[in-house]
Amino acid sequence: MKIEGNIALVSGGGSGLGAATARRLAVGGARVAVVDLSKEAAVAVASETGGIGLGADVSDAAAVEAAFAHAAEALGGAPRIVVSCAGIGTAARILPRDGALPIALFERTLHVNLLGTYTVLSVAAKAMAALEPLDTDGARGVIVNTASVAYQDGQIGQAAYAASKGGIASLTLPAARELARFGIRVMTIAPGLFETPMSADLPPETRAALEAELPFPSRMGKPEEYALLVQQIVENPLLNGETIRIDSAVRLAPK
Repeated sequence: MKIEGNIALVSGGGSGLGAATARRLAVGGARVAVVDLSKEAAVAVASETGGIGLGADVSDAAAVEAAFAHAAEALGGAPRIVVSCAGIGTAARILPRDGALPIALFERTLHVNLLGTYTVLSVAAKAMAALEPLDTDGARGVIVNTASVAYQDGQIGQAAYAASKGGIASLTLPAARELARFGIRVMTIAPGLFETPMSADLPPETRAALEAELPFPSRMGKPEEYALLVQQIVENPLLNGETIRIDSAVRLAPK
């Protein structure tokens, strides 16, 4: 599917992977709605891309529906390209030394990462299904979700995070199969170690140790490289129902 001339919506678009994706889609000729929990951050990115910035909690269905409706009204139609980048990174042991059980943190992580992704996907699918097909294949749109290599390589302390990202990866194929009759593709990207707000505060020695574990290239990924993969997924019609790791061939150690 072509990017040029289409409408896109990027959740978590106020920073990191989402902001880079919004910029790349805009450069490709899309009209982009940037959605973020921080409306201020979303508006700032939108001011660079010529789109609109909206504030919404992705795990709140009413807020997501309102964001899609606002985007459709402002940009002239429902988005055919939807990318979910919103999420949180959490770390907590199942049995921490202080004896506390972090069940609330587990619940919150799933609520934001997994439920939020599903909410965006379901609202996007409903909007896309009502659109006219673009080509002889009957394509109506593409949805790209964000997991993490932790869904396969979860480290100690990542039980909640890995579970949330594993749910996103597991959601991909059944969603793609169900939405195929509407001409909607569903893909997931599983990033490894990337330069994002989550990694920005790492001490230099910790960053160096992490990068030393990356086979090649031995550096953190750039958000623009994630965005490039989004572009390739949108443009290649046979990419559907799969989770793609983008990770320098890393396999995370237990801790």
